[in-house]
Amino acid sequence: MSLAVTGIGELVTNDPHLGIVHDAAIVVEGDRIAWIGPSSQAPAADSRLDADGAAVLPGFVDSHAHLIFAGDRAAEFGARMAGEAYTGGGIRTTVAATRAASDDDLRRNARRLVGEALRQGTTTIEIKSGYGLSVPEEARSLRLAAEIVEETTFLGAHVVPAEYAGRADDYVDLVRSEMLEAVTPYAKWVDVFCERGAFDADQARAILTAGAKRGLGLRLHANQLGPGPGVRLAVELGAASADHCTHLDDGDIAALSGSDTVATLLPGAEFSTRSPYPDARRLLDAGVTVALATDCNPGSSYTSSMPFCIALAVREMRMTPAEAVFAATAGGAAALRRDDLGIVRVGARADLIVLDAPSHLHLAYRPGVPLIRTILHNGVPQ
Repeated sequence: MSLAVTGIGELVTNDPHLGIVHDAAIVVEGDRIAWIGPSSQAPAADSRLDADGAAVLPGFVDSHAHLIFAGDRAAEFGARMAGEAYTGGGIRTTVAATRAASDDDLRRNARRLVGEALRQGTTTIEIKSGYGLSVPEEARSLRLAAEIVEETTFLGAHVVPAEYAGRADDYVDLVRSEMLEAVTPYAKWVDVFCERGAFDADQARAILTAGAKRGLGLRLHANQLGPGPGVRLAVELGAASADHCTHLDDGDIAALSGSDTVATLLPGAEFSTRSPYPDARRLLDAGVTVALATDCNPGSSYTSSMPFCIALAVREMRMTPAEAVFAATAGGAAALRRDDLGIVRVGARADLIVLDAPSHLHLAYRPGVPLIRTILHNGVPQ
């Protein structure tokens, strides 16, 4: 079946850069884009969707989310808003709740959040493990994630679980051997939380190189809580992305600018923890590819809204609306090493969003307003 989307007032193609086309149309065949051109020249199709002058964008690509969990940490959020500092220690609270939950409970919660994200325009979302932290629980988390999404990430090295307190190196050995073996059938990526209070550079390198030997792509939580070795380690190992990048020095930015490692920024985390926002302007001016993602998780960024993250990036991180939209679409695709997402071109996957607005500018101009009118996911209107 084919579908023509006509009457597009502003088409954001990301081909190249933002790539805006006015008075455009798209023809979709199956789950792929088959034709792009002037609305008046749209070929015949089995069905038609009139955008009525609205803006059309690629679907958002959320390349960093933690959706396999149980419970919430609203009390922790309340404490932070009352002045307590964020340390990352609440992860263990979610680990306990997740281990106690049934498969059905975890599956239901993850599907709820994926659906919530889709309604806000996110057509691709990555899911990490990291709240199991044992061999059977990490394997379970990734098995459930793989039922729901294409992009799954093994984050057994999130924190050291309570039963390994004082024995971090023993836990690293478990992660890079038995745990990694158990999760590899369900995982596409491997990630490490390389931060003070979690894993140091040597531990992160050992886990990532073991994952690479098993054919997994590399990602890294880096430089969130303070300066550290994470960003340069990500570049050294050829990781697809270094995520957070809140605290960067000139050497970190130089390393990123000379690499194909994407700097994935997660402004929802800074919003929720009252931490300093990353300086996206420095990264962009240095030629670094930037992605935006939600970091959706129950502790430090419980949002599934990419439009919210776009608005934060424009207001707090010195990005232009065009840069933020690109980062939330093509940037996220680059962070997942996907060339069929986050772009409108012939042959790309037909993941599109029709705004209830005439321009992409409204995503930052009208923060908090539900502007997603229609979503095409794999070519199917939602």
